[in-house]
Amino acid sequence: MKRAILLLGATSALAISSPAQAQTIDTGELPRNTEEVIVITAARTQLPASALPLTIDVIDREQLARQVQISGSTVDAVSALLPSFSPTREKLSGAGESLRGRSPLYAINGIPQSTPVRDGSRDGYTIDPFFIDRVEVIYGSNALQGIGATGGVVNQVTVGAPLRDGIAIRALAQVTTSDTFEGEGIGAKIGSLVGYRAGAFDTSVGATVERRGAFFDANGNRIGVDGTQGELQDSDSWSVFARFGYDLAPTTRLEVVANRFELEGNANYVLVPGNRAAGIPATSIRGETPGDPPSNTAELLSGSLIDSDLNGGTFTLQGFYSRTDDVFGGGIFGTFQDPRIDPAGQLFDQSANQSRKLGGKVSYERGVPGMDDLVLTVGFDALFDRTQQRLAQTDRVWVPETDFRSLAPFVQGNLALAGDVVRLAGGLRYENVQLSVGDYETLFSYGPVQVSGGNPSFEDLLWNAGVIVEPAEGLRAYGSYAEGFTIADVGRILRGISTPNVDIDDFLSLEPVVSNNRELGLEYDRGPLTASASYFWSSSDFGSLLVLRNDVFEVERQPIEIEGFEASLAWRTPLPGLLLSGGYAALEGQTDGDADGLVDEDLDGANISPDRINLAADYTTGPLSARLQARMYLSREFNDVATATDFEGYTLLDAFIAYQTSIGEFSLAAQNIADEFYITYDSDTVRVTDNNRFYAGRGRTFTLGWRGTF
Repeated sequence: MKRAILLLGATSALAISSPAQAQTIDTGELPRNTEEVIVITAARTQLPASALPLTIDVIDREQLARQVQISGSTVDAVSALLPSFSPTREKLSGAGESLRGRSPLYAINGIPQSTPVRDGSRDGYTIDPFFIDRVEVIYGSNALQGIGATGGVVNQVTVGAPLRDGIAIRALAQVTTSDTFEGEGIGAKIGSLVGYRAGAFDTSVGATVERRGAFFDANGNRIGVDGTQGELQDSDSWSVFARFGYDLAPTTRLEVVANRFELEGNANYVLVPGNRAAGIPATSIRGETPGDPPSNTAELLSGSLIDSDLNGGTFTLQGFYSRTDDVFGGGIFGTFQDPRIDPAGQLFDQSANQSRKLGGKVSYERGVPGMDDLVLTVGFDALFDRTQQRLAQTDRVWVPETDFRSLAPFVQGNLALAGDVVRLAGGLRYENVQLSVGDYETLFSYGPVQVSGGNPSFEDLLWNAGVIVEPAEGLRAYGSYAEGFTIADVGRILRGISTPNVDIDDFLSLEPVVSNNRELGLEYDRGPLTASASYFWSSSDFGSLLVLRNDVFEVERQPIEIEGFEASLAWRTPLPGLLLSGGYAALEGQTDGDADGLVDEDLDGANISPDRINLAADYTTGPLSARLQARMYLSREFNDVATATDFEGYTLLDAFIAYQTSIGEFSLAAQNIADEFYITYDSDTVRVTDNNRFYAGRGRTFTLGWRGTF
């Protein structure tokens, strides 16, 4: 990427993107804050972020709350703030949304929310952001949390314990409307969290309820509903959260966290297809939708024990159980037909993806006796996932019940040299994965055929290494390498087998998709100026597709290469309270889709995000605070035959203003304040002949809110 290299060279004299420093995003872009020590729990260490060879962002509670008020969800907030994160689809499904061109792993307190056997792409909507204290984003492929983090980790850390004895209350109320002020477009949300501390015991319990109205584009038309994958518009959600903690000793804490989140569409609208040739996006009209409305339900129960002074080290033990149930929209699809049930071929059905996880993590970290500058972390992770996809109306099995098991010991080391001027870090993680499938019968449309179950498996050793140099105060440099892995969506293969007398052990190859992230960066943070720049490149020898070869499904060796450049700048101006910031990200990705041995075909819009510029101005004086931000998604051309896949680009302006009073903060947020008409990135670049998936983005939208603490 020539332009990336030139930009890196031009800015390297100024700064570098330090993996070692967590970025507290008080400004919404990528400036680092070196005035406080931040421990990144998703990094599996008690060392501060400044000691880690990782690029890390931290979105704090205040910034998250403001971005959520602008855009509505944690996923939208992360996407708005981080230029390397792709534009969201503005739907319930996150399919195709990426970080640095690969899929991120969403987690809650380090607990994975993905469904690796059958990817439902709903893992960004499993907890209400009201209960999130901060979001930790680790960039690039890594195996710190196990399977799935090929693009990075988005770890949502839940609210902590009250600081003082007694009762503490947080409350929220807001109303959202489009600038047409149509009644059907009005939404509202209320939430409350009550915390209590009495000596060694503390607890926090809360609930939220939200109703979303219809969405309108900049031309005042209803945006088309996605009746299959699911919608955010015209939906209701509610969430309950509880956390209980007890300090067994001054250095030992026991904590239990429980969460339930449910989002369900109201199904008040049906799709009116658009016309791509005429540039007319899909819209919606009132109508009845058969079957159950698309929905997403997530439950989580976890317990943790942390002793920060066990024989001079830190011991961490965590166990968890989680359950997700994703219901998709239905139809009279050929795949669902079965003449034994409906000879007329008019059988309506819809699918539901159900996953259950049981897991545990244990680790111990301490300095090596006699070598105070060397810190070692050893641990072991276990994950058991049971997933199936059924047809909800007829209770037929589409993807058979499949057990995924991962056992992974790991070790990490961190060595400080030359008075902490240089740090070396690295580690190993050994993955032992097995998939277990029982005997089953496919749907009638695939035969039906009888399939003999099996237990395909793989083992792999993943490693990471990095070096950090701090040659002068405020200046950091680093280089790092890290590997991450995932598996292909084997559920799609299991449900589509049409060959008789298949044995899974001979039919399915479970080779992992191993990706890596290599990175160089610089960071500068002195006085009023904070700046950074980083260049990264990643590759994977195996793609994420399974193909049939000689009656055996194997992972296709479809190489993928991605490189990118990121830069940021923040300036605390001479005008008190005014901070200006900006961020830039450029990505290029290619693959060998035609198997000619050349990695020369551009990744499409479902796999790579557009280049992007973020600009923001923040102003705070007394009780008044305000923010104006711009997201400029730059045009992108793909080297395929169809020019229809090219992306035109668009710019969105958002604003936020708040005033603190004795009874709480009153605020007004505006999304797309310029009322820009645009087609969403996914709609503009993926499945470009499908008029049903030709969606416009949201027009000008206002949210009036109140937040109070007592």
